[in-house]
Amino acid sequence: MPSAPTDPLADATIAPLLHGLVDDAAVFPPGNAPLDEAVASHAGHRAAWYAGCIGPLLVPVTSVAHLVEVLDVRDAAAGPGEVSAPAVLDVVLVARPGADPALVTAGLDALRDEPRVRVVAVELAWEEGWRDLGLDDVRLALEVPRGSEQAAAVADVRAALTGGRRVVAKFRTGPTPAWPWPDEAELAAFIDHCTRLGVPFRLTGGLHHAVRGRYEVGGVPEENHGVLNVLVATAASLEGGGPDEVAGLLAVRDAEAIADLATAWPDATVARVRGAFTAYGCCTVTDPVGELADLALLPRP
Repeated sequence: MPSAPTDPLADATIAPLLHGLVDDAAVFPPGNAPLDEAVASHAGHRAAWYAGCIGPLLVPVTSVAHLVEVLDVRDAAAGPGEVSAPAVLDVVLVARPGADPALVTAGLDALRDEPRVRVVAVELAWEEGWRDLGLDDVRLALEVPRGSEQAAAVADVRAALTGGRRVVAKFRTGPTPAWPWPDEAELAAFIDHCTRLGVPFRLTGGLHHAVRGRYEVGGVPEENHGVLNVLVATAASLEGGGPDEVAGLLAVRDAEAIADLATAWPDATVARVRGAFTAYGCCTVTDPVGELADLALLPRP
């Protein structure tokens, strides 16, 4: 099964800082889009002026059979000679913490001979036995725990990288019923763990906006981390800034100040930052994209 992700649509107007930054998590909370709508919307995102910012569609491993059904219905509805777009759908299969790991291998097996789908990565919870799951041929994002186990989990990911595995650490930045919102100090500690060990990371949950602030989520105001803050904080951590400095940058609510810091970077800094912070999942991809455009980091047509 192909496992190397394809690059986002080539577009010289999309700055390297933003290429493939936002993975499409439309079916996950709080978006909760039906899978058929998510697939259709994803095709629209990949054809839009901001396509270069958008990565693959995130699909729960429990929805693999439904995904195939959705594609069957989509293709049956296409007119004679009409080609559905994209012809091949890049997806990341996601197993939430607590899910049976066997679902991952079952999902991969189900899609192995599906020509309309390319599984570019798998996300699952870190646990000590993850190497025994037989996932050597696919890119992995391992969601690490919080608290005392986190440093050991990140170190384990580092050991796997050293051994040639294609793996990144993953951390949840938004709240769930079982996962209180991690503040800037906790997120800074995760970033510090990763950058000190040279472990690339991705984030998930709660990064719906460009800059840190208090925003309504489902009609309820909540603190949200900002994706630009994370980029700037990652740069500071890579340059040797400690957790306090990183946390301070994560807490900045001045959008123009944060944007000015990012736009001043030379190409080498951009490459280092995106090599460290690889992408994040967002259920409303147009929200951060629009805000990044408003801040002149992304040119509108």
